[in-house]
Amino acid sequence: MITIAIANQKGGVGKTTTAINIATAMAATGWKTLLVDLDPQGNASTGMGIDGDRRVRSSYDILVDQMSLTECAQPTDIPGLDIVPATVDLSGAEVELVSVEDRTARLHGALRGHSGHDICFVDCPPSLGLLTLNALGAADTLLVPLQCEFFALEGLSQLLQTVEQVQQRFNPDLGIIGIVLTMFDRRNRLTDQVADDVRDCLGNLVFETVIPRNVRLSEAPSHGMPALVYDHSCAGSRAYISLARELIGRLPEQRKAA
Repeated sequence: MITIAIANQKGGVGKTTTAINIATAMAATGWKTLLVDLDPQGNASTGMGIDGDRRVRSSYDILVDQMSLTECAQPTDIPGLDIVPATVDLSGAEVELVSVEDRTARLHGALRGHSGHDICFVDCPPSLGLLTLNALGAADTLLVPLQCEFFALEGLSQLLQTVEQVQQRFNPDLGIIGIVLTMFDRRNRLTDQVADDVRDCLGNLVFETVIPRNVRLSEAPSHGMPALVYDHSCAGSRAYISLARELIGRLPEQRKAA
């Protein structure tokens, strides 16, 4: 199983929307997919239609009580896509784990050796705290959603510094599979300017696919379903399908055959 953390310490950049829809797109192409919700807000769980009363086991139980992945994962309405939901209890996990020696390796321990899925996406909270460090420590690679707005590059530089620190201290094999530009609005000249700056700075690391501002992407979570199910023909859904194809093209050859 390849594990991809979806992270950016800046909020409101489309992390959860990306996590939900890229996981759905990968499942639709035949990959056995797992989505781990590591954000105490639990938006990925809600967006997948997992109500609070259905979250009997959660990512909190994995991190704090060291329950197994098999115990905490549950199926979604999307064939081939399972989820480890999040509850508000997760907000206390950082405090509860502060004195634990392996506090940054709990998620890695749960995912290590798991063979029930081909690929796992971890939706991280908008911070660089212990929860995100667990995700980066467990991940093979990192996917970064980047909003096309003025402060994007500043936030990205902070994240890249954190990745370097994680590589040095916890996970030397952590890589970045790509950066995806989100909330792209062709009517806004600033959007094009930011996109050009990011591509000039990071080159081929930036996915060709951009995720547009799209009303249907915003509406879908309130119906408890990914945009690809809510309206598979909208511009946002088409963009995530294209992103999934591009992502598969960047995965190691031996993983594609999984």
